[in-house]
Amino acid sequence: MTDDLSDLQVEVPKAPRRAFRQIDPGARALVVAVCVMLMLVAALLPWVEGASGWQILFGLAPKGTVIGLVPILFVVCSTLFGVLISGAALVTRLWALAFASAAGCGFSLIIALLAVWSQQSTSSHEPGPGPGIGIILALLTLIVLTFQWVKLTLFSAPPSASRLGRS
Repeated sequence: MTDDLSDLQVEVPKAPRRAFRQIDPGARALVVAVCVMLMLVAALLPWVEGASGWQILFGLAPKGTVIGLVPILFVVCSTLFGVLISGAALVTRLWALAFASAAGCGFSLIIALLAVWSQQSTSSHEPGPGPGIGIILALLTLIVLTFQWVKLTLFSAPPSASRLGRS
């Protein structure tokens, strides 16, 4: 009996800090999970001149395909923040990972806009090859994913130490 009470005396002070470090995504968890799956599907579709996202990511694009730096940066950022960190944040429910996902997806969104723009423009007067369906799907999915993570982190921000009763 005393062992149970001593364990309880150790766990009770830690409970508020543990609760404040975690998020409860609720119904947003399903939206985020679907977005992560859509990011994986987008990586299978054509991005640049017929090269798919995963081919660009791993450097396996067909010979003769000219891929600029911005689409490469976009596929790396979207995979890192849109799939890996978002998935980890969803599984662990840690506020810090959710915040990293929000910031990373926001950054990836800016890179996505530049990647789409880079596919539409050239140095000549001719139009560019245009973005593939995969890059467009990844862009639209990142918009939703960024909105979901920002909403989650703003409304479940961890309190400061003063609100926890510490100074």
